[in-house]
This record gives sequence, structure tokens and C-alpha cells, in this order.
Amino acid sequence: MTKRLTGFPASFQRGFTRGFHRAAAAGLLAAVLAVPGAAALVTAPAMAQETPVRGGMLNSIVQPEPPTLMLGLNQQAPTQTVAGKIYQGLLTYDQKLNPLPSLAESWTISPDGLTYTFKLFQNVKWHDGKPFTAKDVVFSTSKFLMEVHPRARAAFSRCESITAVDDHTVEFKLKEPFPAFIQAFEVSSAPMVPAHIYEGTEFRSNPANATPIGTGPFKLKEWVKGSYIQLVRNEDYYKKDLPYLDGITFRVIPDAASRSLALESGQVHQTQYSDLEPFEVPRMKAMSHLTMTTAGYEFVAPLSWLEINHRVKPLDDKRFRKAIAYAIDRKFIRDKIWFGLGRIPTGPINSVVKFYDPNVTTYGPDLAKAKALLDEMGLKPDAKGVRATVKIMPMPYGETWTRLGEYLKQSLSKVGIAVVLESTDAAGWNQRVSNWDYEITTNFVYQYGDPALGVARTYLSSNIRKGVMFSNTMGYSNPRVDELFAAASRENDPVKRQEQYSEVQSILADELPVVWLLEMEFPTFLDKRVKNANKTAIGVNDTYEDVWLAK
Repeated sequence: MTKRLTGFPASFQRGFTRGFHRAAAAGLLAAVLAVPGAAALVTAPAMAQETPVRGGMLNSIVQPEPPTLMLGLNQQAPTQTVAGKIYQGLLTYDQKLNPLPSLAESWTISPDGLTYTFKLFQNVKWHDGKPFTAKDVVFSTSKFLMEVHPRARAAFSRCESITAVDDHTVEFKLKEPFPAFIQAFEVSSAPMVPAHIYEGTEFRSNPANATPIGTGPFKLKEWVKGSYIQLVRNEDYYKKDLPYLDGITFRVIPDAASRSLALESGQVHQTQYSDLEPFEVPRMKAMSHLTMTTAGYEFVAPLSWLEINHRVKPLDDKRFRKAIAYAIDRKFIRDKIWFGLGRIPTGPINSVVKFYDPNVTTYGPDLAKAKALLDEMGLKPDAKGVRATVKIMPMPYGETWTRLGEYLKQSLSKVGIAVVLESTDAAGWNQRVSNWDYEITTNFVYQYGDPALGVARTYLSSNIRKGVMFSNTMGYSNPRVDELFAAASRENDPVKRQEQYSEVQSILADELPVVWLLEMEFPTFLDKRVKNANKTAIGVNDTYEDVWLAK
């Protein structure tokens, strides 16, 4: 019998019966997997092995297909997952967001917080055999990324100088303290690129962008557009006996039901991010040959919200935004729409990110409080019970976001807020939100390990930039918030930083520039034969240098 959620429109209930879709997808999947290494895998779990085994191809999914594998030019999630095996940053981070070696074997920070010195691993080579040196680091951070990578530009523009002390030592001198700087060296934030390939060229049109050359444990062998991307072992990798895998094949499977079937049948070893719709997660968790984890996303720390355009009345009134917050049940959203994936947020900083403070105003479901706020605004119900009408444009990224839009329409109607749902495609959504042509939309952003890197950008009045996505597209402005974010970004004392970030969280929780919905958790499913995956805060985007397959 089909499970139904009472009190919601039929369109909200679509998708709970998946058997037909999985069966229909079987034929498509057979064609999709007709690529190297696609032989069906035995679904029974193998006995755990303590000693790593060398060899074997890891099969994973990449969805959607990346536009490029040149990570410096594109940082979308699919690009990061594939290109994180090809390129490397100076650092990676553990799941508590502490820095770990990657291309840098050690580093020091001066007592005044102005000088960061990195010692590089020696004997590192680019995939074309040329040596990787401090010159490549200086070029990457002072020229290449400054031109093409907005997030890296924001970090490295704070440098007074970037100097190669010798072939394996790089010194960054800051203009003023910026304690978040140590979080700026992860592979998607600052991928190292070869100076001998890019120096003196037009970076965006360099032919090498089609055949990326990195230092990582895997090299690009073949990319059949619309079908698969195959990486193979870098035999000259600087770490002895690594990587263990012969290679990794990333399969492009656009159909959600086919992705589920590929994992279920053992045709792929791994899925990540939003490869699976949340309603598939409980069924997959019950499968004996799979393990699931939500670890490995601490660095990105995704936080979703209702993004509200403050230029539109009555959305500019915080009482109206609070009424929306009281009218929705975020536990229902987590448990029934995201099927238990996620945590209930309290404010603008994800609870896994440094300087999070839970001691702020929170909003549980309370229809009486919502109606009282609307009454206070003078928004009385008409003959049909409608106080105000708003337009909500859900993110066009799968069925779950559509369901969320339908839930919001149903919930807000209970307090007299009528909702008109608007649909669009990904390009249209990006264009409309970035150009402020919306009333309410759903959105989520990454926080990158420190509020100065991934939180402040949403609320700073200096970041109200028309046409720029993931900026302060709401148009929110509060001089005290600007002041606190600026002060905290350059404060070396962590106790004082906490005080500043606590105050800013308190202000934002009261003013609700957005209505926070969910600290999102992405499920990573792994065949039980996959060993050593998901050990860091960047999880599936890490190098996979020591991941191996049990026999």
C-alpha cells in the first residue's frame, strides 16, 4: 500500500512508490553502464581486511555532469568531487576543521597573525612530469586564482605579499590579521595550478583546461561526455605506494531512479551529495551491502533557508518574516521531506562551524504567534481568510525542493498567507535570484569552515551586488552587523571573536533576514568493500589517495 501524508495535496505525495520507476529505469541503466569497469558487482559484503589491497577500479556517480574539470575555473560540487582527485590544495581539514597536510607538509603562523609560512612536500611532480615548487604556489595564489576564483580572490587580496622563500617554502604576509586565512587552502578554495602551463596565457581559454594537469594521485584518462569520466593512477605520485586504486570511474546518470538502481544492484560503489532523493535513503540504509554516512561535509556545512526579498512589501517587515517562521514546522520538513537528514538550525552559523552559538531567539511552530504578528501589522483576513499573497519560487533541483514548496504553500495558508508557486529551470532561477527578480525562494549555501569565509557574505550590506549569485541578494542591511562581521574577521583572540559572532547571531536571529530551514546533511552511500573513504571534512572531494577496495 502506498504511504500517504494526510492533509497535503496529491502532488506532494508523488514519489513514495518507486518500484515502477526503478523497473522502468533498468533498461536505461544497462546502457549507461556500458563503459569500462561496469561489470556487475556481488552485493554480499566481503570480510573486512586490515591490510590495504592495491588495485581495482572504484565506480562512482557524478550528477550533474561537470562543465569542466579545471577546478580553478569552476567550483560546482560535481567538479570538486572529480577534480579533487586531480588537483590538490596546500591543506585539507579534519572533521573538526583543523588543518591537515596536503601539498604542504608543515606550516607556522606568526604571533601577530600576519605571516603564514608553508613548507612544501619535496619530490612532488605535475602530471606532465615537471616539478611542483613554491613558484607554482605564488603563481596560483597571486595571479591565477586572483583573476578567476572569486572566493580565493577574497582571501588572497588580504595579502601584502606572497613570496617563494626557496623552492619548497612559501610566505604569505597579510595586511592585517585575518584568522580565517588558515581555512583558505582546501582544494576547491585554492587549487594549485601549474605555472609552466598557464603563465602568460589567457587562463579561461587555455587548451590545458580540457586535459587538466594537477599533482593529485589520479590523472584524467578519458571523458566521454554524457557517459563517464575515467581517472587512472598517477604512477609518479610523491607518496610511496599510493594511490591504492587503479583508478576511479565517475558515471553520468541523469535519471534519479537509475542512480538508485545502480547503487542498489552494486554497479556503483559510491553516491554522494544529492545523487539520491531523500525518500530513497531509508530503503538504501537497510541494504546489507551498503553503509551510509553524513560525515565528510563539515567544511561546506550547507545551511538552507527561505530567502526573502526585502525590497518587496510586506516582506521588508521583520514581523512578517517572523510570522512565516512561526507558521512552518521545521521538524516536519526534516523528518517527512528530507527523511531525517539534517539538523534544525538556530541562526546563520551551522552548528558544525566555529563560533556557533545556540543561545538566540528561536521559532518553533506556533500559529497563534504568527497570526498575532500579522494582526499587529494590520494584515486582517479577507472574506476568504487571506491576509497577504506571496510568490515562492522553489529551487529547481529535484523533487524534494518541489515538495518543500508545496508544504510551504499548505502551511502558510493556515495563517492567511496565500502562496503562488513559481517554477523555473536552473538557469532561470539563477538569473532571477541574482537580479533580485523574486519574492521568496529556497536556497542553501556553504560556510567553508569559518564565518568570515562563508557566512558574512550573505548579510553584509557591502555585498548587495545585483547580478551576483550567493551574495546579499535579499538586500538586508544593518550597520551593526556589518561592524561585527568586520571586527570578527580580523580579531586574533578567539574569545573576543566568539563574543562578536555571538552578538551578530543574536541580532540576525531577531531580524530574520532569511528564515533558516535546515542544516543539511548529505548522505554518502558506500559499498562495504570501500575502505578509508570519508576521513576528512571534505569527504568525497578529497584525493582518495589511500582509499582501497577489499576483495
